[in-house]
Amino acid sequence: MISLDKAVVIIPTFNEISNIQKMLETLHHIHPTLNVLIIDDGSPDGTAQVIKAFQTTKSNLYLIERQGKLGLGTAYIKGFRWALEKGFEAVITMDCDFSHDPEAIPDFTNKIGAHDLAIGSRYIGGIRIMNWPMQRLLLSYFASIYARFITGIPFSDATGGFNCYSRKALSSINLDKIFSIGYAFQIELKYKIWSLGLPSIEVPITFYERTVGSSKMSRKIVIEAVVNVFRMRCKKILGTLQ
Repeated sequence: MISLDKAVVIIPTFNEISNIQKMLETLHHIHPTLNVLIIDDGSPDGTAQVIKAFQTTKSNLYLIERQGKLGLGTAYIKGFRWALEKGFEAVITMDCDFSHDPEAIPDFTNKIGAHDLAIGSRYIGGIRIMNWPMQRLLLSYFASIYARFITGIPFSDATGGFNCYSRKALSSINLDKIFSIGYAFQIELKYKIWSLGLPSIEVPITFYERTVGSSKMSRKIVIEAVVNVFRMRCKKILGTLQ
């Protein structure tokens, strides 16, 4: 179990002006000791300005600004390096659009110590996804089946973004060799940690479709995931995964 003051939640943002204020207020209200790192990819809508205003009264809120939309994977890698340098014991990844419930964060940090990876699973023990169209639900569900079939990874939800990593897990993998940029990053990171034999656990979550703002999913991201799962498996066979 890791206390929240020794953990940091990393939230990548791009044009989240409609969600960022409510998210920061919610996190501060229910988890006042939790550290929060926002990585903003040059949002032209003023997302970073809202964060800076909050920083004047919240000492454990941090912001990294990047120039341009550089991808989910690179944002998290930047955040992981920062978290390791600052000495945090656990790192939570989550979205800004309330598709991930902030109140569930302790369900993850409570698992770290006995485990090095806690995965927020939308599919373990049944499907818990609210308000998704059937097409997207099937795409996500079969993407996890595809990842398990190709790589052998045992998790029911390999593609989800609500996860918690121990310091040991992030220190054990070579962040320079992460090659996925989009949502395939979620699969790659889990696969590499699992391949090292580090203890992992799935935590049941309910996923809520965003009600404001726009999804960042694209055809390019889907294609990258399909191709990169094969790359992961090949690298594992060749001994070059890590």
